[in-house]
Amino acid sequence: MDAFTFLVILKIALITALIFLAYIDLNSFQLPNAITIPLIAIGLIFNAVGALLYTGFASPLNSLLGAITGYTLLWTLDQTYFLIKKQHGIGLGDAKLLSALGAWLGVGAIPNILLIASISGALGGVLWLRYQKQTIHSAFPFGPFLAFAGIIELLWPQHLQALVLNSLT
Repeated sequence: MDAFTFLVILKIALITALIFLAYIDLNSFQLPNAITIPLIAIGLIFNAVGALLYTGFASPLNSLLGAITGYTLLWTLDQTYFLIKKQHGIGLGDAKLLSALGAWLGVGAIPNILLIASISGALGGVLWLRYQKQTIHSAFPFGPFLAFAGIIELLWPQHLQALVLNSLT
């Protein structure tokens, strides 16, 4: 099997895992550790081995920083919200999912993923709450929007930045 075919199969497997996680989160408001933690580890291992074979999505250091940054950003956001509101605002499953995306795609992908997930989450959240006949104070799953953003970044990396930068010039 050549490197291109291997990468296509790997992308399909990652997209399948992200869709499965989105489905679980939509139905249970949970992202299981049994999937998110191995996804982090596999992303780190893939990029470490991929560096040797020139097939990784990110350098090993970039991958490690992505995993740490992804988790830390959402954990810090949740802790800050908890200090202010005395309740959690985002689940740690979401933090682990963003960590997994950072492990696979590198630290540079985190801002794009968060931007896409936040915009789609704001729009999708309004629709979700309306469809579920809930109020704005009700919870809705954020994992599907992280998964969607991760898929966009996996398939079309850096295109959002290029689009924004080109429209500014």
